[in-house]
Amino acid sequence: MERSFSRKARARVIFITGLSCMLVGCAVLLGSMVGSRMLVLGAFLVTMIGVVSAVLAVRLNKRSIYLFFACFFMLLGFFLILAALKILPFGFRQGWPLLAVFAGLALLPAGWHRFGRARVRYMVPAGAFIILGAALLVFSMDIIEFSFRLFMLHWWPFLVVLTGLILLLIALGTRKSE
Repeated sequence: MERSFSRKARARVIFITGLSCMLVGCAVLLGSMVGSRMLVLGAFLVTMIGVVSAVLAVRLNKRSIYLFFACFFMLLGFFLILAALKILPFGFRQGWPLLAVFAGLALLPAGWHRFGRARVRYMVPAGAFIILGAALLVFSMDIIEFSFRLFMLHWWPFLVVLTGLILLLIALGTRKSE
């Protein structure tokens, strides 16, 4: 019995090692085609952190934090790969607000995994992160003509009202669920 377990364990290690070698080789090959091996390899490593987090989320039942990190790092890794391969018309310097969007998108499956349904405790912050990231992306991409500084000088009270609204929605949502 003990011998078959060691064969299974050895087979898993060989499989994971072979799969990792194939994926690293593909990442380096893609990087050599484009010319920026380090960018593609770094993006690949970020994606692999997401994959490892996904495996941990599946193995450790009800651990939504691993699912959050899995979704976040996979989205970030795919974004970095697309930016390194020059598929996206912008790089990380302009697309950094997507980090907030990715955090919001990663909160959705994490909350669903933890509770088995959509909960206000996760939905409201996820929506806030997505809206914040989209708003910052508009300024980062120079889609609108005035600066972020000018926007903050005139519209900061709106942000206070929006923060209060988000906190009220969270409080009402947690009160209903009790």
